[in-house]
Amino acid sequence: MSSSASLADPEKQAAPLEPHALPHDAHGHAHARKVALSDIDVAAAVTAGVDLDAVDEQEAKRVLRKIDWHILPLMCLIFALQYADKNALGQSAVLGLLEDAHLTQNQYNQLGTVFYVFYLAAEFPQNYLLQRFPVAKVLAIDIFLWAALLMCHAAAKSFAALATVRTFLALTEAAIMPGFMVVTAMFYTRDEGVRRVGSWFLMDGTAIVVLGFIAFGCLHIHTTTLAPWQWLNIILGLITLVASVLFWFFFPDNPTTAWFLTPEERVVAVARIRVNQAGIENKKFKKSQLMECLRDPKTWMWFFYAAFSQVSNSLSNQRGLIVSEFGFNSIQTTLLGCVDGAVLILAVLISTTLASRLPNARAYVGAGGYAVGILGAILVNVLSSRLKVGLLCSYWLGAGGSFAPFVIALAWVGAVTAGHTKRVCTNAIMIIGYALGNAVGPQPWKKQYQPRNHVPWTVICVCWAVSGALMLLLRWYLARENARRDAEQAAAAPEPGRGDVDEKHEGDGDGASEEEVYLEDARGAEVGKVDKAFLDLTDIENRDFRYVL
Repeated sequence: MSSSASLADPEKQAAPLEPHALPHDAHGHAHARKVALSDIDVAAAVTAGVDLDAVDEQEAKRVLRKIDWHILPLMCLIFALQYADKNALGQSAVLGLLEDAHLTQNQYNQLGTVFYVFYLAAEFPQNYLLQRFPVAKVLAIDIFLWAALLMCHAAAKSFAALATVRTFLALTEAAIMPGFMVVTAMFYTRDEGVRRVGSWFLMDGTAIVVLGFIAFGCLHIHTTTLAPWQWLNIILGLITLVASVLFWFFFPDNPTTAWFLTPEERVVAVARIRVNQAGIENKKFKKSQLMECLRDPKTWMWFFYAAFSQVSNSLSNQRGLIVSEFGFNSIQTTLLGCVDGAVLILAVLISTTLASRLPNARAYVGAGGYAVGILGAILVNVLSSRLKVGLLCSYWLGAGGSFAPFVIALAWVGAVTAGHTKRVCTNAIMIIGYALGNAVGPQPWKKQYQPRNHVPWTVICVCWAVSGALMLLLRWYLARENARRDAEQAAAAPEPGRGDVDEKHEGDGDGASEEEVYLEDARGAEVGKVDKAFLDLTDIENRDFRYVL
């Protein structure tokens, strides 16, 4: 690994190397060019000229464990806090927010819509910041602001005040999910991504359990100045504030600069994810990749999938009211929230395990989850009001079954999108769909439909059915594209017994002679050959790219 160590050292890269003649094919045609690092992936700086196939498998596994220990705990903590914040509004309703802030049911619903309307509006600006600046620092600043705004909730005692703080909270939280999607694609292979996304989504269930106990504790805080719902927001805000400081100092921007990896380990970390054919990061915004993103049919499939699937996320805010309307008192409703968390944890564990172990099964597992959710929603609609335990179990079946497929989708979108600008833009469009669904979600939960809420449960059923169908449509589309690329490469391969390739096939597929690319330093001297995976090509430009199913 001595050669990789020198390439990972920026000071040693500064010394110009002697350029050599660029390779030509048998016809004398050049098939090589030099590029600057600003035009390709940052991974090229540590891998140019390195034989990535020589990386030891055991060493790669050791580096993976090191990455997991250093980034997953912080990602899990932040995601847990974000989900706790979203559910804190529902817990606050049980703890007296509606009475203290003089909110009607419709105004309470509007708070959820306001949050996601501005969450939607912030997606492109936040994703642009993630593209142009260090990811970890952008996220740390957003988390710090989010913590301060969360504590400001304690001072909001009217609909206008609550709508204002929810608006600014949405602007800061909008970066978290797309930022984590980018980070996961940087550090993990496509197969590893499902489990890692699942690990931070497991924190949603953990957050519900912990939040239930905190809310229960807040019920027993008796002061003349602050109500239990105000204490809840202050406690969560303080924890988030501490987390933002930890994130600033300890979370890496990408594998090539990760503080906890040695120069040799950075090469291994980059070599591991070469199989993705998607690179790590490029801070140059490429308009061509944005336009390709907008023209790509699967971008809009992701958008509509996210929009329909997230209409049911309104259950997180309505959960306290739904369970209390089944016939449970405030203390029972609060404590039963802990079971909600356990149900979500179990659902994510089962779905991510199946999706990662069964070959090409992401869409099937996701559609199966929606089928379970639809069954739960139907039971909530048809069971007698006297069967409150049955209604509660049906609610858990619906919430748990429908929650897990979106976890699979978040890992899947990064695995089928290459080119850093395109990946960031695709993430933004998908999360805009996510925000749109969440903004619409609270609207059917009107007082006139209480206590059984037949209309909103029916709406959710339809949305889950559409979501499952869209996952299956995506799989069909990606499988068809893989088959087309396989046919292209078979057509471009040389005929048996021929030692050359027809000129009409030059540059096409594995069977043809491909252009070689060499990284140059600031003085224009050649540093080394760059692997195709790190040229910042999109999944459409790179015909060697295959979509995971």
